[in-house]
Amino acid sequence: MKRYGNKNGNAGVVAYETGKDFIKLLFRDRAEVYTYSELSAGKSNIERMKRLAQSGEGLTTFVTRNVHDKYEK
Repeated sequence: MKRYGNKNGNAGVVAYETGKDFIKLLFRDRAEVYTYSELSAGKSNIERMKRLAQSGEGLTTFVTRNVHDKYEK
């Protein structure tokens, strides 16, 4: 997994991994990795999450507001 940039310094996401149709997230206060896929969260949401992860800003807020419970496992 890649370390999340966390430009604001207070992000809940600490690391991520992307694939063709998914993104996996590790949160600061969780021991498990959450997988969000195009099937569970929608293609446009996954693509947006990938861009936010690469930029290092806004990913935690986006997850909280848009896809919070739409993870696979």
